[in-house]
Amino acid sequence: MTDISADILALTTTFKMAALTTIILLLLGTPLAWYLAKWQSKWKVIFEAVVALPLVLPPTVLGFYLLLAFSPGSLPGQLWQSATGSQLAFSFSAIVIGSVLYSLPFVVQPLQKAFEQLGDHHLEAAAMLGAGPIDRFFSIVLPLTKASFITATALGFAHTVGEFGVVLMIGGNIPGETRVLSIALFDHVEAFNYANAHILSAGLLIASLLLLSMVYLLGNNVNKTQQNLAKS
Repeated sequence: MTDISADILALTTTFKMAALTTIILLLLGTPLAWYLAKWQSKWKVIFEAVVALPLVLPPTVLGFYLLLAFSPGSLPGQLWQSATGSQLAFSFSAIVIGSVLYSLPFVVQPLQKAFEQLGDHHLEAAAMLGAGPIDRFFSIVLPLTKASFITATALGFAHTVGEFGVVLMIGGNIPGETRVLSIALFDHVEAFNYANAHILSAGLLIASLLLLSMVYLLGNNVNKTQQNLAKS
C-alpha cells in the first residue's frame, strides 16, 4: 500500500470515528449537561470534576486504564467478547469509546452553561400551556441554545480528530481499523517522511481553522437572530 493510499484510509477511519463519536457525545452529553445544570447538591462539583477530568489528565493515563479495562482479562473486556465474539482492545469500537470519554467535557460544558443561562421561566410557561418534556425541549430549549449545540458539536468533532495518545494506547496502529490521521502523521515523522507529514499537518491545520471560523460565524448569526427576535 502506498503512502497516499494509507493516508486516505487513515482519513476515512478518522472521519468515521469522529462522526460516530460526536453523535454519541450529543446523545449522552445533552441529558448529562441538563442534569448537571439543574442539579442542586454539594456533590455536584465532584461530578463536574469527573466530567472535566480529561481536560487536565494526560491522554496516555486515560488510555492506560482503558487498555486495562478493555483487555480480555478484565470484566468489561470479557463481557464485550462474550456479547460480540471479538476482542475490545485494539479495535475500532475501543477507539470510539475512548474518544467519547476523552472528548466528553468539550460537549457537556458548553451545553451545561447554556442550560444554566436559559433559566426555567420559559419552560414553566410552556408546561402551564400543556407542553410535555420532549415538546418543551425541541420547541424551546433547542432553539434558544442552538449556538451552544453548534459549538459543542464542532468542538467534540474537532477534538476527536486530533486525538493521539488515547487512540494509540487502546487502538494501536492497525490500518483500516485504528490507524487515524494523528497516528499516520507520527509514522511519517518517525520515518523522516517530512513531505507527507507537511501535507497531513497543513491539511489538519487548515481544516481546523475553517471549522472554528464556521462555528464562530454560525454562532454569531444565531445570536443576532435571537436578539432580533427578542427585540421584536
